[in-house]
Amino acid sequence: MTGRGMFGSTGSGDTSGYGRLVRPVAVPDGSPRPYGGYFDDVVDRLALVLDGALGSAGFAAAVERIVVHRDQLTLHVSREHLPAVASALRDDEELRFELCCGVSGVHYPDDTGRELHAFYPLMSITHNRRIHLEVACPDADPHIPSLFAVYPTCDWHERETYDFFGIIFDGHPSLTRIEMPDDWPGHPQRKDYALGGIPVEYKGAEIAPPDERRNYSS
Repeated sequence: MTGRGMFGSTGSGDTSGYGRLVRPVAVPDGSPRPYGGYFDDVVDRLALVLDGALGSAGFAAAVERIVVHRDQLTLHVSREHLPAVASALRDDEELRFELCCGVSGVHYPDDTGRELHAFYPLMSITHNRRIHLEVACPDADPHIPSLFAVYPTCDWHERETYDFFGIIFDGHPSLTRIEMPDDWPGHPQRKDYALGGIPVEYKGAEIAPPDERRNYSS
């Protein structure tokens, strides 16, 4: 996959740090067993709970792949099964992931049909364990079920992810922008968002947008 990053470009004269940087992004594939540590126990228990709640193939339908990367376990979950997976992780006594630490958005323009991703870090205070959930949706249908009913801490995080990436969290009680003005066009952390073109006024002095600033590297 080729990703377009914001920082790390030098010598372009673009003081925003963007510089039209293009670099390869390695996306980890599914990991084989054993996953290591408590990861196998978590996956086995979740599979047992989901198969009981959703049918004999519940886990296979809900979890698309399992990735262990840099000592972190990430379950890639189909969006229609996200609430069921989150509820199982929270409520089962052997899992007890009581806390969702937030929601982050990621935009992969070249991941056709899966351009927008939502990332959820979960923590079990009872068992001192951490895992992650990741859910993808297409640009053409940017809808993911809200986890507000399962983890109320997702409230403002889902609003921020909607604000910056345009992911619509169905079922959220008040999905409005949280940082940008209500009439702001677009979603500023998407990689296809146009930088520059908006002058900034600061204490009476107008600062040119990044694409019109002088070249400081010459």
